[in-house]
Amino acid sequence: MAEASSELERPDFEKGYETKNVRDGEMFLGHAFGEPVLVARRGEELFAIGATCTHYGGPLAKGLMVDCTVHCPWHHARFDLRTGEAIAAPALNSVASYKIEKRGEQFFVTGKIDRKPERIPKSYPASVVIIGAGAAGGAAAEMLRRQGYDGPVTLIGADESLPYDRPNLSKDYLAGNAPEEWIPLRPPEFYRDQKIDAFTNTTVTNIDPKAKQLTLSDGRSLGYGALLLATGAEPVRLTISGAALPHVCYLRTLADSRRIIEKARNARRAVVIGSSFIGLEVAWSLRERKLEVAVIGRDSVPLGKILGNEMGNLVRETHEAHGVKFHFGRTPAAIHDRYVQLDDGMKLDCDLVVVGIGVRPNTRLAEQAGIATDNGVLVNEFLETNVPGIYAAGDIARWPDPRAGRIRVEHWVVAQRQGQTAARNILGAHEPFTLVPFFWSNHFDLHIHYVGHGSGGDDVSVFGDLKAKHGSVLFRSDGKLSAIASVGAIARISKLKQRLSAARNFPQHDFAALNATASTPAQADVFQSRRSTLEC
Repeated sequence: MAEASSELERPDFEKGYETKNVRDGEMFLGHAFGEPVLVARRGEELFAIGATCTHYGGPLAKGLMVDCTVHCPWHHARFDLRTGEAIAAPALNSVASYKIEKRGEQFFVTGKIDRKPERIPKSYPASVVIIGAGAAGGAAAEMLRRQGYDGPVTLIGADESLPYDRPNLSKDYLAGNAPEEWIPLRPPEFYRDQKIDAFTNTTVTNIDPKAKQLTLSDGRSLGYGALLLATGAEPVRLTISGAALPHVCYLRTLADSRRIIEKARNARRAVVIGSSFIGLEVAWSLRERKLEVAVIGRDSVPLGKILGNEMGNLVRETHEAHGVKFHFGRTPAAIHDRYVQLDDGMKLDCDLVVVGIGVRPNTRLAEQAGIATDNGVLVNEFLETNVPGIYAAGDIARWPDPRAGRIRVEHWVVAQRQGQTAARNILGAHEPFTLVPFFWSNHFDLHIHYVGHGSGGDDVSVFGDLKAKHGSVLFRSDGKLSAIASVGAIARISKLKQRLSAARNFPQHDFAALNATASTPAQADVFQSRRSTLEC
């Protein structure tokens, strides 16, 4: 509320504002009609849209303007400055668009306008069926309608719930800081209004590509004109003694998160098996609920293989400062009613166990249908499989990234945008998927943003002061920037994301310049460079 109040203390665009004060390629924050408004200039044109991202409320004025779009600084949603349309996830709702009038040397915002674009698909399949109602599936279903397709759309989900905000399940929702009404992405009536036939608690048991027929878990058959596979991934399960005890939990679905919350209410001590992103976010959330938490990790540095040892150690130190205890280089040997026994014989007392040791892509259905797989479903740059008319998106899709080669990632925003791209391509757009992978992760007061796709053997450079939570770890491969992990440097990571998108060389002097401009003066000369010791 305080931030919103300060936004309304800025210039009142209803009363007019000097055009010269908004320079070409820049954005300016003010207000009109009691709401914060963002005015942007491109050449002689002025645009005005709502200033607050519809995803988590990020301040668009602090984002990055690229051509006629603005990128939210928090989670990189994109909005069209001309129309206010949300053109790239994670934001699904558009912001308001305003009319601007120029009068002499001033401009005035005179009211809201509806600039909803009308689109006609280039291709029009008889029907579209989407298998999987997670990030990719839900985003694809919505995009089909936004692109003007009014044929039958069926969204089939194995989950008991309609699409929801999965990243929150291990973050604020699990920590008790976000109510459950925030979790659904859309209310049930949205799907009815959009004429999207949404199935829950339903799986597909067989695909017949020649007949273009599906068999559902209830025995029914369903035909399709085009098919999108978005079956996601499932947690890797422990096979040790005691793995099936009732206080052992996994986290993938809303029902899983609810179960952990329910058990945490009567628990005092928790053991988290796995120092993955999910495992560590669970550790943070359970500490927020005042449980004692111990984490078992196979590696010596948490997340070191992904974030580098410096950032990984910062994550460890942050958790330890909030009371989390680590047991590195260890694996669980057995789980008992009141303790977990490690491979060295140590016993960790607990009454709740959460397992987060990775996920596997759900490719069984694709394999049975003769669709090519290799650590995921293989797709081309348009996200189409080797079977014409069948696409794949999300955690199962392994696509040819123009920077890193063929990759498969398990990131929420990537899955949503792949779903959106696949939907457009089903309708004939022929649009290659070139998004730079991106994710965010929260650990107490440490908020990490990661862009790109680093790998073992990359050159690693550290900028800024990580211990002060204002710095970045940059990864280079063959002289080119491959990834960046950043804390407290929102402007930097948005700009570097654009450089990665262009797949441009990023020389050493550019790194130093970014350090000088994106860090505080005292931090500008803090620079370290070494050869990464990361392993694949």
